Amino acid sequence: MEFLTENISQTLLVLGVIALIVEVAVLGFATFVLFFVGLSMVFSGALMYAGLLEADWITALWVNAIITAGLAALLWKPLKRLQESRDSTDVNSDFAELTFSLEQDIDEHNGYKYAYSGIEWLVKSKQPLSKGSQVRVVKKDVGVFWVELQ
Repeated sequence: MEFLTENISQTLLVLGVIALIVEVAVLGFATFVLFFVGLSMVFSGALMYAGLLEADWITALWVNAIITAGLAALLWKPLKRLQESRDSTDVNSDFAELTFSLEQDIDEHNGYKYAYSGIEWLVKSKQPLSKGSQVRVVKKDVGVFWVELQ
């Protein structure tokens, strides 16, 4: 225990790195609390190691509290936005190559049921298409094939 109190700057650096590793590797960057605390420990440990701050536990406590609060105020919104951004890409599957002839007239609002692979799909199109047109599936939603002329 005496080693930890005599080497506060190194202790803060090690604890900060451990907190960052746990946040990223174990928690998957799901919560930012350990990230902010870990960064503040690394910063305060580096400042104490450089001799810019007094190396005692009271200073470490106050500096970490201030740095953690500052980092949270600065980085909370950008990190939250980064965490919420999702890529919405359509996955190509077997349905992307499906072609067939229409059995009825369809448009964006009116479609008809089409049996494929044991499921009744609603066939729709962004533009009006007439019965007998050869179409291909370009997009699929839950229970809906969106088609266009082939």
